[in-house]
Amino acid sequence: MISVDGLAVEFSGQTLFKGVSFVVNEMDKIALMGKNGAGKSTMMKIIAGEQKATKGKVSCPKDTVIAYLPQHLLTEDNCTVFEEASKAFKQVFEMRDEMAQINKELETRTDYESAGYMNLIERVSDLGEKFYALEEVNYDAEVEKALKGLGFKREDFHRQTNEFSGGWRMRIELVKILLQKPDLILLDEPTNHIDIESVIWLEQFLIHKAKAVIVISHDRAFIDNITNRTIEVTMGRIYDYKANYSHYLQLREERRMHQLKAHAEQQKIIADNRVFIDRFKGTYSKTNQVNSRERMLEKLAIIEIDEIDTAALKLRFPPSSRSGDYPVTAKDLSKKYQEHVVFQDASFSISRGEKVSFVGRNGEGKSTMIKAILGEIEVEGECALGHNVKVGYFAQNQASLLDPSLSIFQTIDEVAKGEIRTQIKNILGAFMFKGDDIDKKVSVLSGGEKTRLAMVKLLLEPVNLLILDEPTNHLDLKSKDVLKEAPKAFDGTLILVSHDRDFLQGLSEKVFEFKDRRVIEHFETIDAFLERNRISNLKEIDLK
Repeated sequence: MISVDGLAVEFSGQTLFKGVSFVVNEMDKIALMGKNGAGKSTMMKIIAGEQKATKGKVSCPKDTVIAYLPQHLLTEDNCTVFEEASKAFKQVFEMRDEMAQINKELETRTDYESAGYMNLIERVSDLGEKFYALEEVNYDAEVEKALKGLGFKREDFHRQTNEFSGGWRMRIELVKILLQKPDLILLDEPTNHIDIESVIWLEQFLIHKAKAVIVISHDRAFIDNITNRTIEVTMGRIYDYKANYSHYLQLREERRMHQLKAHAEQQKIIADNRVFIDRFKGTYSKTNQVNSRERMLEKLAIIEIDEIDTAALKLRFPPSSRSGDYPVTAKDLSKKYQEHVVFQDASFSISRGEKVSFVGRNGEGKSTMIKAILGEIEVEGECALGHNVKVGYFAQNQASLLDPSLSIFQTIDEVAKGEIRTQIKNILGAFMFKGDDIDKKVSVLSGGEKTRLAMVKLLLEPVNLLILDEPTNHLDLKSKDVLKEAPKAFDGTLILVSHDRDFLQGLSEKVFEFKDRRVIEHFETIDAFLERNRISNLKEIDLK
């Protein structure tokens, strides 16, 4: 369907990748994987037509529709949510309006033999052929279904888009893309700004409704569920696997083992030949053999071993003093902003050592409850921290609280105590701050780099109540794996707010669901909760 031929990209004389060729077939669901900086987003932008390659081309049949959702995008601010989402059908509406306009003009013209009249006839015929070939669609109903699926409530439809955060406006753009029913959907980190229920809805849409899809994501469960093919970008080239992410990891490991074996055998051959050359160079009777072996070594293509992230440092929170039996208690807790009720009459307690998850759609009160627990906002009812509770809190805006004048190393050195100070470089390396990077000022770091640094800082503080609010945004899979080990081994109390199912699994034994202004306590693992939620969600949205 879509052919990528010999793509190469160079920046300032450095080759990002070269000779990249593959074909995207109808119904392919492709995960584009690789280390940060390997060139995944660049390749996606080239396929989308947003960026030019140094060499090579992307070819596709005429009228192929490719839709692209980048990581950072804002919709326009001069219309309502429903109006913005309806722009997905802009071309259809424009065809309909143009046909109506031409037909009206044809009714009044009498120059039936003129070239202008014949051009109008041809144009309206061409438009009519395309327009009436479209399947009959209730466009308003399609817009409503997609908006509701991605978390919007009916009362949101007629609000102005500028009333919503960047993450919610990202959802509007995603709705527009899905409604266009393109031949190829390109998604760069689509789950960063949507909650678990919306991720599940998006999964089902991509599986059952979408045609071809290429996705870059650090949400392991998401890409495992939707993809049937994995293209890895590594060391300037690609490897193409007809497998989802988990199976690809096994195949990649097998590939590395073959590479290691072949590399070792090749190095032995090289060493043996060099010994022969060194021994017999200058010996007349061996001149031809020496020359032959030298030419062979010059032409030999050295087997490369794929790069691998060797960061395997196990991070643990430093020991902290013991808290009381109930670090968090709430009784008849309510919060509203003017007439908007966030939650009401919530009563619960969290015992020492419990690991719990706060889940629910965005806007249902998860972060508001965190602020209530921390005493940052006024609420009705009672909410209290227990005896001797020391809180470690990672907020969604935690990265913005770092001191921009400090270097990466100084930021961590300020909080590191005792023996751990000797491990700062290793700890930073585990979160991809290596070499001279540690001397960079915080002010020049990207949002993702600041998020990683803020997480490292939190990992070094002695606490007995750990609250993590969306800690995995902007972290790649390796960083998330490293991070997950810390709260898993944490012997204090954990409250985790996240839409990342893979990160949640195995971390919490109780779920607090925020829904319809209520806080519902489920005595089950996140796996069991998500399975039930998946079933009820699909019935509610009626995808099939």
